[in-house]
Amino acid sequence: MTAPERLVHALEDRYRIERELGSGGMATVYLAQDVRHNRKVALKVLRPELAAILGGERFLKEIQLTANLQHPHILALHDSGEADGIVYYVMPFVEGESLRDKLNREKQLSVDEAVRITREVASALDYAHRHGVIHRDVKPENILLHDGSALVADFGIAFAASRSDGSTRMTETGMSLGTPFYMAPEQAMGEREITPRADVYALGCVLYEMLAGEPPFTGPTAQAIIARVMTETPRSLTLQRHTIPAHVEAAARMALEKLPADRFTSASQFADALTHPGSIPLMTAASPAVALTGAGRRRQRLIMASSLILAAATGAGLWAVARPRPAGLPRQVVRFGVVLPRDAEPVGATGSTIAFSPDGSRIVYVGKAPSGQRLYVRGMDQVDPVPIPGSEGAILPFFSADSRTVGFKQDNKLVKVALAGGPVTPLCDAPGNTYGATWLPGDTIVFASDTGLFEVPAAGGTPRRIAKPDSGETLLWPEALPDGRAVLLSAYGHGSLKLAVLVRTSGQVKRLAQVGGYPRYINGGFVVLSDPSGLVTAVPFDAKRLEVTGAALPVTDKLFTSANGDRNMGISASGDMAFQSSVTSGNWLLLVDRSGVARPAGSDSGYYYNGRISPDGKRVTVSRFTDANLGSVDIWILDLKQRVRTRLTFDTTADYAVWSPDGRRIAYQRSPGGFGAFATSIYWVLADGSSPPESLVTTAGRWFPATFEPGGKALLYYGRTQEQTKSAIWRVATSGDRTPQQVLASGFNNFSPALSPDGKWMAYVSDESGRPEVYVRPYPGPGGRWQVSLNGGVEPVWSPNGREIFYRITDRMMAAAVRTQGGFEVGNRTELFSGGYNQFAGMRDYDVTPDGQNFTLFQQVQGAAQTVYVTLNWFDQLRREHR
Repeated sequence: MTAPERLVHALEDRYRIERELGSGGMATVYLAQDVRHNRKVALKVLRPELAAILGGERFLKEIQLTANLQHPHILALHDSGEADGIVYYVMPFVEGESLRDKLNREKQLSVDEAVRITREVASALDYAHRHGVIHRDVKPENILLHDGSALVADFGIAFAASRSDGSTRMTETGMSLGTPFYMAPEQAMGEREITPRADVYALGCVLYEMLAGEPPFTGPTAQAIIARVMTETPRSLTLQRHTIPAHVEAAARMALEKLPADRFTSASQFADALTHPGSIPLMTAASPAVALTGAGRRRQRLIMASSLILAAATGAGLWAVARPRPAGLPRQVVRFGVVLPRDAEPVGATGSTIAFSPDGSRIVYVGKAPSGQRLYVRGMDQVDPVPIPGSEGAILPFFSADSRTVGFKQDNKLVKVALAGGPVTPLCDAPGNTYGATWLPGDTIVFASDTGLFEVPAAGGTPRRIAKPDSGETLLWPEALPDGRAVLLSAYGHGSLKLAVLVRTSGQVKRLAQVGGYPRYINGGFVVLSDPSGLVTAVPFDAKRLEVTGAALPVTDKLFTSANGDRNMGISASGDMAFQSSVTSGNWLLLVDRSGVARPAGSDSGYYYNGRISPDGKRVTVSRFTDANLGSVDIWILDLKQRVRTRLTFDTTADYAVWSPDGRRIAYQRSPGGFGAFATSIYWVLADGSSPPESLVTTAGRWFPATFEPGGKALLYYGRTQEQTKSAIWRVATSGDRTPQQVLASGFNNFSPALSPDGKWMAYVSDESGRPEVYVRPYPGPGGRWQVSLNGGVEPVWSPNGREIFYRITDRMMAAAVRTQGGFEVGNRTELFSGGYNQFAGMRDYDVTPDGQNFTLFQQVQGAAQTVYVTLNWFDQLRREHR
């Protein structure tokens, strides 16, 4: 038999081979039909001589290490095996073309398209590198273009070959891992230890070819190419094409450095350098000069100046800041970026994720951890952040007045820990939402919650309410003034966010006319404020009279402000600032299968969340902020097939949409008072927008639509009134008498109801055990209840067949097998996958397709949250001008 015939016979129960797609140096590719899953796949057969050298069993064992790579720009590994002596592996079949096909047709790409493709591939490489996988064969042939988006293919074949028994014999027989045009020098020299920087080099070659029309080094033979790789310098891109920006040229050159140590430290850093000139490290004096004129030279000087500041700040211990200066001269303003490790980068949480110590010596921030998040501390004289022991699950960090202790919220409690070491000590219970805390000089802590401002001794105790919000208002983000007699805060309500001051002796909240949130006081008489668009301003402020005394002055417009109210900014008492930049393009919608393989479900990105899929599986409703403006949100519909989006609502206060069972109507929350207000109602509207919205729930309170009953006769929703402290679950009929009926209330928060497909059972979340867990009870009742999750759980969703309940624990997607006939019973609980997918303050932010095989999830666009920018001494000049 020929190899294909043997393969057809051996795999006939799994794959039906249709035709050969192509052949390469390591494998032959066939188009096949996956019989079990009724889908087209690319079945790749390893060349027999290569399989013999490597050893099939060892090769298959090593390639499995890449099976867990789950990233929107990585073509996943579906399957692998050996059949009748033939080694094969299976990947999704992608309709589209390779980057090689595109380059063969167009020769060169536009700068924007080349940079975009490079950044997408860099995102995939960086993810793989962080999981211990190096591609080793990055080239245009292995970059597929699906709807314009890049997918990196063959992630693992060269990696697996390099780790297999026969890798040395493979080299000895003249077969190599990699392609000469894109081989890094150390790879071409046959070094055994290849690092991620070899992939960075190869990607630099791909970028060079996209811009110049050919790789940086060419030649008639592999030996000639490798000789040029080892000895020559690439021709300047800008000399070949004057429209290429200087910083793109500089980034490409650094990626193509001969020595790995001289290249970017990561693919992520390479990607950042392509769009943020200030992140490009200073080129060495030995680097070839780039021919620039006019604006190009000015850009290059800016790049070099930014790099010098970065080097002075991070590499030389902030010498520019700390060195002695002549008396009377102002300190120099210094700005630099701190690129944080991906496994410890900032993550979102209500309030601020960054705190700058009052003495300006360090920052503390909420960052990633192996199982969720925790606090990290980074001294201004340190290079790397250090995790704070015991801070897992922390949010809302804040410093003591002496900068020695950090307080934060953890497991519905306020706690503290000394930075010098020691245990995490509880201060008080803090159930429900908390909106920031501040540590007063007299060792009292003031914190904000839904029901007002509270104070508690720093040694711990029972909180005492010291201020109550007005009707329809929330008090947010307290900040102690230096003498402790007053506390700055934000008053949010009726669509506005304004500065306010609490006078502690009287308990009076003085509301000022100044617009802005997250106030921070700067010694010398300024209050720094931010707005939802990311603009940060400073206003002169008299701390004795508690009044604004001048006009607002802009500080920065780059502050990252997320949809759930993050203000990722820390400020010291002297005015040193650390903030997370808003370089994100928002979120993109992904379809993730049960094994965790993700693929883009839309062609664009935006400030999307709360994705709900239509009953027919063809459309997804999303809440979308306008340019990250928290005061402007509407419901949009994304068509999964056409890949277009349509705006459904236009009142800029619509949120949290759910589909009716027939797919004709969409119910949603409406907040005339603005995002987060208590004065909300629930409306519904025809999905095609052919009629005006109609109200369903108008009772005063803060309400969230959750799910319709089968048949659509009623809507379940949850929430509470301003006077209530616990969330309850309600029902309202969609026709006839629309008086709300309470379904479930207790002394605990009950929320996120989800009905089984037959409508007889209700899954929901309750914090009755002290943390959120998923429960099930008969619907509409009465009856008992069963706990589904074991170690915490939120966002329950029933599978379409009613045999599973999906829920999330931090970043893990879980599936609990359930039986509903003749009672209720919970079976095995299985983790389906995990990943950096968005969660929106514990509320449901995903959905399940009608076949139960895929999940709609959101992921932040790569490159959005890795850099914290620090500005020192900026307020010195401002203080002199306002004396």
